Amino acid sequence: MKELLQEIARQEAISEEILGAAFQRGEVAVFKASPQGKAIAVGTGLRVKVNANIGTSGDLHDEDRELRKLEAAVKAGTDAVMDLSTGGDLRSVRRKIVSGSSVPVGSVPIYEAIVNSVRRKGGAEKMEPDEMLDAIRLHGEDGISFVTVHCGVTLSALKHIERNPRVCGIVSRGGSFLARWMRRNGKENPLYERYDEVLEICRQYGMVISLGDGLRPGAIADSLDAAQLEELMTLGDLYRRARASGVQAVIEGPGHVPLDQIAPQMLLQKRLCDNAPFYVLGPLVTDVAPGLDHITSAIGGAIAAWHGADFLCYVTPTEHLGLPDVEDVRMGVLAARVAGHAADLVRRRGDAWKWDTEMSRARKARDWKEQFRLALDPDLAREIRSRTCYGEEHETCTMCGDLCAYKADSE
Repeated sequence: MKELLQEIARQEAISEEILGAAFQRGEVAVFKASPQGKAIAVGTGLRVKVNANIGTSGDLHDEDRELRKLEAAVKAGTDAVMDLSTGGDLRSVRRKIVSGSSVPVGSVPIYEAIVNSVRRKGGAEKMEPDEMLDAIRLHGEDGISFVTVHCGVTLSALKHIERNPRVCGIVSRGGSFLARWMRRNGKENPLYERYDEVLEICRQYGMVISLGDGLRPGAIADSLDAAQLEELMTLGDLYRRARASGVQAVIEGPGHVPLDQIAPQMLLQKRLCDNAPFYVLGPLVTDVAPGLDHITSAIGGAIAAWHGADFLCYVTPTEHLGLPDVEDVRMGVLAARVAGHAADLVRRRGDAWKWDTEMSRARKARDWKEQFRLALDPDLAREIRSRTCYGEEHETCTMCGDLCAYKADSE
């Protein structure tokens, strides 16, 4: 681990001493490399990272399509991917993604336990606790780097939703099916009751445990309710238990959050969870933009990362509408990267400021080739330039032409 931290320190332009201290405090987590790639780290003092969710569904389970999505996500600059497959041969697609990925791969093992229980027994509520744990072990065997486990969905937390029903109820797939299992069986969440066994599996396979927010708000109106808060406090306790057992952990966060609540929620998470790395889905800042949720999430993600979030899970234009295709994946990654980079500027990262300054100088000089080289997505910038202007050699663009402010200022 020492050599790996040294390499990460070089990549992140941070001192080895500062990185090592943050790692020892549990404020930085290192996701092991996939067979074809390299490890990454998320947390305090590091560049904001981006994750892309891919994977099959019961309606669409083309493995080649998911591999094309993996390729698109990596090309667009994602730092990690998660396989959320629920359709077709789950183990086959997972192994292909892990073996073909140049970035760490995460997963949600409870999905596999749910799918298998539905296929074999006719219902998710018929899962056995051992089957939930076996799914985590299976994912470890297949080389997964980090696993989302919904250990914070407890009977106590569910009572809050029963007393004060939400507009959208439980929107996490893992959280909703676990809640159904708990209600139908009248028992506590096995992943909570047998948490020590979950940790032992993660330790055995070197997986980071991502403590999932199974009760995250799925509507602006549901944000920051009692169920979300109780789960967050439980996750803080589970994070401390993970650290004590030698397992790295990150905390997952909301969800749908209005703008004015984002900063307080980031502060609350850091306070309740001892500055653990925070992994957020979005957050989405409005519910009314289907088809544009890569934008709503980028707005929320930038503010969240500004105020402490370390790892942004992308949201694609297809969110709430369907399974993303290759282009949706690409646009989701790019939107999340914009959010993360904007936050890196506020965090005063020198590499982020250097990048922006170099782009500004290239614009001032009307150096189009250099602008394309520096662009977050060079292909997109070049394509727009080629269809709206006269080509790379033309001095100005068609917005201003000879009235270009840069040109006038330099003459």
